[in-house]
Amino acid sequence: MTREPIRSILVVGGGTAGWMTASVLSRVFAPERLAITVVESEEIGIVGVGEATVPLLQQLHGLLGIDEREFLKATNGTYKLGIEFRDWARIGDVFFHGFGDYGAEMLGVQPHHFWLKLRQLGDDTALDDYSLPYAIARRGRFAIPPRGEENPASFFAHAFHFDASLYGRFLRGYADARGVRRIEGKIVDVALRKEDGFIDQVTLDDGRQLGADLYVDCSGFRGLLIEQALETGYVDWHQWLPCDSALAVPSEVTAAPTPYTRSTAQKAGWQWRIPLQHRIGNGHVYSSAFLSDDQAQEILLANLDGRPLSEPRQLRFTAGRRRQAWNRNCVAIGLAAGFMEPLESTSIQLIQTAVARLVEFFPDKSFDPVMIAEYNRVTASEVERIRDFLILHYCLTGRSDSDFWKHRASMELPDSLQHVIDLFRACGKTPRHPEESYQEPSWVAIFVGNHFLPERHDLLVDSVPVDELRRLMAQRRAELARIAESMPMHQAFIERFCLAEAA
Repeated sequence: MTREPIRSILVVGGGTAGWMTASVLSRVFAPERLAITVVESEEIGIVGVGEATVPLLQQLHGLLGIDEREFLKATNGTYKLGIEFRDWARIGDVFFHGFGDYGAEMLGVQPHHFWLKLRQLGDDTALDDYSLPYAIARRGRFAIPPRGEENPASFFAHAFHFDASLYGRFLRGYADARGVRRIEGKIVDVALRKEDGFIDQVTLDDGRQLGADLYVDCSGFRGLLIEQALETGYVDWHQWLPCDSALAVPSEVTAAPTPYTRSTAQKAGWQWRIPLQHRIGNGHVYSSAFLSDDQAQEILLANLDGRPLSEPRQLRFTAGRRRQAWNRNCVAIGLAAGFMEPLESTSIQLIQTAVARLVEFFPDKSFDPVMIAEYNRVTASEVERIRDFLILHYCLTGRSDSDFWKHRASMELPDSLQHVIDLFRACGKTPRHPEESYQEPSWVAIFVGNHFLPERHDLLVDSVPVDELRRLMAQRRAELARIAESMPMHQAFIERFCLAEAA
């Protein structure tokens, strides 16, 4: 049976979500097959807090043929090896969630089980000391990891920090060169077809009317198409992730940029620090039920490295997702599809995976409901796994210095997360899901960083004589230190390969 293909797409909203969508679709589909239009208004600002990423972004850039160094120059970017967490389980605690594991398996067993055995024997070496990204990051160094799984220097990955507004502009230039049409304007009306409720056309503030076969809603929190027009509904996760406000402010650079993001727990939330070449990105994510806006701003400004470069900008949100990311002939991507606080830099990751999934399930004009249902199932599963991972950061806390943290320690958890916790407690392993964004070493980093240890290690570890185990683990630590010390300083690497003019 011949089906009529989609010939036109209207992307509503620019920013990272809109221009990433347009860039990927223009790369995958030839312009004579698919006409892509982005409508956005310069008067509507972007949220712009997504300045830190995960390594998955490299795959997107590979698909688009983007040179990493040129991208970093254009966005004042720096490199990221992971996230340093401060004061989460207890005030004064510091642990690291790095991009990479704790080394190669031994006897088919993850390395943290060998660490657990030594710990039970009285060895107090931190698990972070077996992490190559941590060894590099704490020395302020960086180099591109070599290829080759057998090379111990390859046991890490890297991501980026960058200026989100500049990144949107960078992708806009890419899409423009591939024939994407941009229209300046605000949408003031959305018309639906009477027969099926599909979006028929949108009207701009100057009276122009625009129509397309498929609409992509990248309009941010307001969900102009997916919610305001189609009334899709929202799944509220406020009971598990109660932070509903954020203040963001840039500050001046006072030292060489660190190759990692920092997350510092505060009395009713947490504060981020993202180093760029030309400024530091800062923000305070908090629960308005436990902290006033004025108090939140005072905490934010008191914990900056340097002078603030503007007034703090206020954001309001509710953690959760749309009941359907794809509804009729509209797909919501980015903040229009839902939001979770940027604790693990997942916002841009979710944009990327949503666009990839749209390509995978790209429809024809029949809009087969089976394909739409599968897109929504996979999307929901992916977001729920990330939700559970974020909740884990809070629920293991030992802090009781504020009502916020007392509430976090006593909350009832989703069944899916409770299963992860119970399994890790029992045997030091985590379940594997098809839509899992975080592999076992990431879960281990958060569990161990919050002093939550399993009741036993993998029994295969006991087949290694204790003296030999101590020798092998000491050898690993020494090898990681040697690799890290051989790398240039992060600032020197940037100056050599990707220094931005603004810096």
